[in-house]
Amino acid sequence: MSTPSCEQLTHFLNALSLSKSSGGGGDVHQGFQNLLIEVNRTGTQYLLRTVNRLFGEKTYGFLPSFKDSCRKFNQAEMKELDFISAAEESRKHINTWVAQRTEGKITDLLSPNSVDPMTCLVLVNATYFKGNWENQFNKQHTKERLFKVRKNVEKPVQMMIKKSTFKMTYIGEIFTKILVLPYVGRELNMIIMLPHGNTDLKTVEKELAYEKFVEWTRPDLMEEEEVEVSLPRFKLGESYNMEGVLRTLGVTDAFEDTRADFSTMSSRKDLLLSQVAHKTFVEVDEEGTEAAAATAAVLMLCCARITPRFCADHPFPFFIQNSKTSGLLFCGRLSSP
Repeated sequence: MSTPSCEQLTHFLNALSLSKSSGGGGDVHQGFQNLLIEVNRTGTQYLLRTVNRLFGEKTYGFLPSFKDSCRKFNQAEMKELDFISAAEESRKHINTWVAQRTEGKITDLLSPNSVDPMTCLVLVNATYFKGNWENQFNKQHTKERLFKVRKNVEKPVQMMIKKSTFKMTYIGEIFTKILVLPYVGRELNMIIMLPHGNTDLKTVEKELAYEKFVEWTRPDLMEEEEVEVSLPRFKLGESYNMEGVLRTLGVTDAFEDTRADFSTMSSRKDLLLSQVAHKTFVEVDEEGTEAAAATAAVLMLCCARITPRFCADHPFPFFIQNSKTSGLLFCGRLSSP
């Protein structure tokens, strides 16, 4: 969306790692427009939808050029609400809008008292994904197994088990296996990074820069082989206040009333960013993922081929990736199913 000053634009671009590849604000807007067109295209074998909306105080007077820019590049219409005299009703209206567009998986995005008469603008993005595995797990093979939450702490989980051909590799520098589980159509994949049982998850995450992730998941590093995969059913949901994250990444002026500059949004000078709320939901089962993630016989006198095992019975990070663009749609960490 339209950002006001060159200095603040630079902060946002750097925080989002867009400055190296985008070549400027205009290209960034065009990039987001192209991304939304790609993500929301029809005719796919999975359901992926991302929607944006602006909810603005009806008396604030946002510039038509700002509204037009949001509509053109971000497919985001402005809905006027009465935050001044009906803040709670406005909050509930926004939460209902989000729930409807995430099939009811994301509820109460805005917590009580997060909207008040001082609220001028709420920007909302909602993303929903549902895809089936290309090779589904047989529910009859799902067994109760123990998941190692941490050292000396285990809990029973429903472990899905399947033997099939998958792409897999091993990254020696972080002692981690990487497995690619494709969804129907192979346009999207779930990538699971499984540390060795003696390797702490924090050690892997500390090394997990985006550039390294791209290098580690290069197609030419992956080998297709028959693998026995054990993966727990899981359902994750979490809420985040992103202000601390954005400040750590260098986005600070937008939160400061003396330094915030949103002059391309309104002719008034009293607008600043007060909070950034984020909520996630991911469910993985035998059929696939919803969001908004065997033995070989041995014959005498023959070389015994042992089927490699990928047993995700301890914490691991996972990613949902577009196989064509390598863009990441979702990422998460399973620490305790």
